Amino acid sequence: MKTLQISNAIIGNVFGKLDANIRKIEEAYGVVIVNRGEQIQITGDKSDQAEAVLQKLAAFANRGETIDEQQVNYLVSSQGDVDFATIEKINDDTVCITNSGRPLKPKTVGQKKYLDQIRKNTIVFAIGPAGTGKTYLAMAMAITALRNQEVQRIILTRPAIEAGEKLGFLPGDLQQKVDPYLRPLYDALHDIMGAENFQKNVEKGVIEVAPLAYMRGRTLDNSYIVLDEAQNTTPEQMKMFLTRIGFGSKAIITGDITQIDLPDSGKSGLKDAVGILDNIEGIGLSELTAKDVVRHPLVQKIINAYEKRDARIAYKQKRTLNRKGTAKARQK
Repeated sequence: MKTLQISNAIIGNVFGKLDANIRKIEEAYGVVIVNRGEQIQITGDKSDQAEAVLQKLAAFANRGETIDEQQVNYLVSSQGDVDFATIEKINDDTVCITNSGRPLKPKTVGQKKYLDQIRKNTIVFAIGPAGTGKTYLAMAMAITALRNQEVQRIILTRPAIEAGEKLGFLPGDLQQKVDPYLRPLYDALHDIMGAENFQKNVEKGVIEVAPLAYMRGRTLDNSYIVLDEAQNTTPEQMKMFLTRIGFGSKAIITGDITQIDLPDSGKSGLKDAVGILDNIEGIGLSELTAKDVVRHPLVQKIINAYEKRDARIAYKQKRTLNRKGTAKARQK
């Protein structure tokens, strides 16, 4: 049994609404946690791990931070892999303040490394599954650079490829036709800078949102450029985009190589570029994983399940190829 002290002033924050945080820790480690005033008793074989998580939560609460479900999930899933000093660095890195007054920070080690890559390099490729904050953090960094007058404009683009569905011809003018494809970018901008402020900057030309096809022939100087859903670019489109970058600009290319909607998934411009541009100074690569998912906890489980399925398929395919190769060798 382990015992630790948590002040009554922060115990509600640590335990969560209706003790939701405590129940999650109990379920994860198979322990029983009992609150007796300011004394917390932990019983079970993995009481050491549970105590470590509670100590970290208490430390965050003492600093005035509001503990949320994602933070508890991350501490539980990464226990043993991430030390407290590293988690403190994550929590001390405020990218910007959102329109609602909320400080926007990285929530995982992977996200922190992603931001560090952006600060260090001119071009950054961010690869990872859905929900890891690739696009959202890129938007936040772009808006911060604009506010600090490091760039004169923000350019957001993505290929106009449907996710497995053919929507046919869409009504309206050009903007109305491309809006459905660019909606995720609008959502992030509205959340960070507010819908009214976003619209004003669009009208001034400070923020430009356009499909990738409209980048050809341009030179983008003093700009913060974000290419989203880059797994759906062809190698030719990716080369075209990368050669648009001018002086004083920075480019972030995000994508998930497990969700390629191109007819030939092997011809993804994102996969091609990452291989070709490896080890070039000024170009960084950030690979996020299921551990960096900051959406509903089920999203992480879903991603893990699909990754296991894909690994089994790859293993079977490899065994089949090896058997065929062995059979041919014997025939010779």
